[in-house]
Amino acid sequence: MNLFEKIFNHQIISRLEDSGTFMITTHERAWLKTMLEHPSAADAFTADTMDKLRTALESEQGMDISNHLIEKARTLEKQVYHPLLRSLRRHIMNKTGILITYAIKGDRINKDHLGFPYKLEYSMVKREWYLLWYHTRHHSLMSTRLKKIQSVTSEPIEPSAAENILRKIGKTLESRKTEVIIEIVRVYNAELSRILYAFSSFEKNVEYDTEKDTYRVRVSLLGDELEYLLSKIRFLGKRVWVVEGDYLKKRMLESSSKALERYGIIPTDEELSS
Repeated sequence: MNLFEKIFNHQIISRLEDSGTFMITTHERAWLKTMLEHPSAADAFTADTMDKLRTALESEQGMDISNHLIEKARTLEKQVYHPLLRSLRRHIMNKTGILITYAIKGDRINKDHLGFPYKLEYSMVKREWYLLWYHTRHHSLMSTRLKKIQSVTSEPIEPSAAENILRKIGKTLESRKTEVIIEIVRVYNAELSRILYAFSSFEKNVEYDTEKDTYRVRVSLLGDELEYLLSKIRFLGKRVWVVEGDYLKKRMLESSSKALERYGIIPTDEELSS
């Protein structure tokens, strides 16, 4: 694939993402059709959605996994799906208020607190769902684990009040954001798609320098997402390096120094600063 094709493909994919359109392969359609037969699919989708998906995939051939996938003994994992996901998504989509009852430290219960749901987030580190919501009495943005929520009911709210809360949340989140610039080492430009996929869960902008033939990924994220971004950078290894982002540079330096010390190599101050 030449340089023009790489840039063109990236632009096409970015525009499709912005318009809410995404492409799926034959293998992905076959996998989806197979997964819809799993018992938990009935809990994850409404009956109407299930019917639409099955109709759309009617002509597709399912994936034969009987001879290819063998489940071995493993540690107990947390269930990704949560019963509250569907109702909370509906509240967020309809921009309705909520009365929420949830547990806090010490197993104390906060009952029927008035709020406004903003977003559902899944922590890849802790492997559980969180509800980001605005506490209308305390005028603060809250993040509550779904497993701590005991009940959620709909509460009417004026459209103007909902829009006002959304503006406040937007300003709060914007003030908490930090920006990191990651450069792709030029010899690994051919792996651009794979590298960008590693950052697919982050808000990002890709810049290309034609003179130096280098790509830079400008990532905007909240402070509590830095460790997850760090894990992605470590996974990519020598393919990328952090150009801007003091915290990430410090953490990468710490982990590199510990790795060298483990093998009896003590880096000099000159080597650490280079």
